[in-house]
Amino acid sequence: MINHATLAQIGARAARPVRLLLALTTIALATFATTADAMRVSPMVVEITTRGAGSSARIEVQNVGSTALPFETRITRLEFGEDGEMIETPADEDFLVFPPQGIVPVGGRQVVRVQWIGDPDLALSRAYYVGIHQIPVDLSGDGEAAAVGGQLQVVYNMKSLLTVAPPGAEPQVRVISATPTMVAAAPQTAVEVDPALGGAAPAPETQEMRPGVSVELRNTGTRYAMMSAADWTLEGTGVDGEPLRVVLSATQVNEAVGVGYLAPAGGRRTFDVPTGQAFAPGRPIRVSFSR
Repeated sequence: MINHATLAQIGARAARPVRLLLALTTIALATFATTADAMRVSPMVVEITTRGAGSSARIEVQNVGSTALPFETRITRLEFGEDGEMIETPADEDFLVFPPQGIVPVGGRQVVRVQWIGDPDLALSRAYYVGIHQIPVDLSGDGEAAAVGGQLQVVYNMKSLLTVAPPGAEPQVRVISATPTMVAAAPQTAVEVDPALGGAAPAPETQEMRPGVSVELRNTGTRYAMMSAADWTLEGTGVDGEPLRVVLSATQVNEAVGVGYLAPAGGRRTFDVPTGQAFAPGRPIRVSFSR
């Protein structure tokens, strides 16, 4: 039988920086107009409340490219199906955004203010994406741009994870199961698509695999939990029959699962974390969390 651990405070604030995670789209029109590092958005994770001074956030858009950066904002609400699939639905009506559009000059910065205007008496926390979408420039006119037509214009979209919680809401995280597994090593790629909430794309067949544990969690609280905000301790029996204890720092957890967002009100997710050493199959594994 798997030992269980309850977590009461994870999610209050994620204290460590989260990896820069991008959603990248390309538009096959006109000319190549940006570089691979043309836009930066910070912070990548924002937490606000439904009331008071904490009900707004500031997101900074920085232009580090060689041309002016026109952009617009779009907000989507994040929900999860029973199979864990992430579902995004438009939710601009829940926020007041200023400015909703803008043009950032080369080397410049633009602060976007996001204010919650939804239900101030929200019963459960919610998660949203604030998308910063580069607007493609019409280069179909006369001049030098038209002369090099037919190449690609690359348009970059970046997303910040925005969480909204009512005052006093708390997560209640319980370990449902913990079983030995093999975990894919982190892919050597510069851009990942929306892994901020945890989870990863299927690993290539040739990717290195290493010992790990598959941990299923459930959050019955009224507030989301950020599982990468805690150190994880896994205790059980190794394949050699000896006691085995593995401690993963919050940084290591973040590298494995991203932010590790766990929705409230019964939200369930399974996280595969590397342990470096193999636990014995069929033997109990205790998982606990600490800040």
